[in-house]
Amino acid sequence: MTRAWRNGTAAERDFPVARVSDLVAGPDTFVWVDHTDPRPEDLADLEDELGVHALAVEDALEAGQRPKLDRYRESLFLVVYDVTGRTDEGDLVTHEVKAFVTKRALVTIHGADVDLHDVEHRLEANADIADHGVPWLMWALLDTVVDHASDVVEALDQQVSALEDDLFEHGSSRERQIQRRSFALRKQLGVLRRLVVPTRDSVTSVLHGDADLVVDGIRPYFRDVQDHLVTIADSVEQLREAVSSVLDTNLGIASNHQNDVMKKVTSWAAIIAIPTAITGFFGQNVPFPGNGTWGGVVASVGLIVASSLVLYRVFKTKDWL
Repeated sequence: MTRAWRNGTAAERDFPVARVSDLVAGPDTFVWVDHTDPRPEDLADLEDELGVHALAVEDALEAGQRPKLDRYRESLFLVVYDVTGRTDEGDLVTHEVKAFVTKRALVTIHGADVDLHDVEHRLEANADIADHGVPWLMWALLDTVVDHASDVVEALDQQVSALEDDLFEHGSSRERQIQRRSFALRKQLGVLRRLVVPTRDSVTSVLHGDADLVVDGIRPYFRDVQDHLVTIADSVEQLREAVSSVLDTNLGIASNHQNDVMKKVTSWAAIIAIPTAITGFFGQNVPFPGNGTWGGVVASVGLIVASSLVLYRVFKTKDWL
């Protein structure tokens, strides 16, 4: 996909990449070139057309780049990740998007599973600031990524709230489910943090290190993106702390439950120990009152029942049973 704007107005689209250098040579003209799974020769053409640095082209061809912003003499190389949701297994759905940024062109590179229609919609909705050129295109890309990340954070926040609500529910498998869900959420939040924080630093670097690129008219828009990224990063940290608190609380509940079980086991052991002691005592091979008579049997059984009832009552009062 190729698009060109002239004097802040859409001029052409779907033109050959070979025309890029001619278009950007014109006054007040800038272009957006969007590549899906480009081949090395495709990027070689861009290198010739726009003068993109060879090292940036090499990074663009390698998958799994970390989020970053690299500066070269005539261009910037940006790597961001678009987080669009979660899978049924609970993993985050992330898409790597790379971009070459020059004074007159933005070149985006991504896989076939990436949909940049939201970027186009944002450009159409903010066509009144199209006269800012390439920074306008760059802002639309970053703002779309940030909005998607905000939606994911909101969904994770709801999951953490549901986890806290389920924390005190009873059930034999509750503790294991809480632990499994907590570790899954911590993993997702960790991944999101590793993607958001470097992107925040990249936007901050653009604001403070590229004054000629981000002019005053577009600067508030980049600052808004930065504020959203700071909010997302803070929310992620708070959610990570909340999940850690849930894990600690769950362990405390499990420990208390284990103590309750031990108290019950000890109480029943004491109740059983009294009859054992009495029957053992009356089983001595020495004469004692009632020995060999039904009176002795009645007395021993009476002691067993009475002492067991007393112990049961005492333990029940102390809430040990």
